[in-house]
Amino acid sequence: MTLKIDIDDGTGVAPYEQVRAQISEQARAGVLPVGYRLPTVRGLAEELGLAANTVAKAYRALESDGVIETRGRNGTLVAAAGSAADRTAASDAQAYAERVRRLGLSEAAALDAVRDALRAAYGESG
Repeated sequence: MTLKIDIDDGTGVAPYEQVRAQISEQARAGVLPVGYRLPTVRGLAEELGLAANTVAKAYRALESDGVIETRGRNGTLVAAAGSAADRTAASDAQAYAERVRRLGLSEAAALDAVRDALRAAYGESG
């Protein structure tokens, strides 16, 4: 198993986001198993021809999402992302539900808003 990242300059997607998305997808799909040690920021930056700050930004976002964890001298490892991602999603969903209720939206209107947001985020059409 090897980390494989392809940066495509023609997509209009920022390189850090491409790195973040590809590592996240590989971790969630099990291509990168829990405990897999990622390259150092500098090492991956050199390998991809990116600035170290670009890779560091991707790693920070991945850590914030619970996909990876940094253990000092032990390196950066793929975390048990499923449970962290599930907890974060549940917490965010609860906050959303409370907010739309306070705003006076009906359950149907709140669900419609979520469906629209998900379609936009995942690039799906109606």
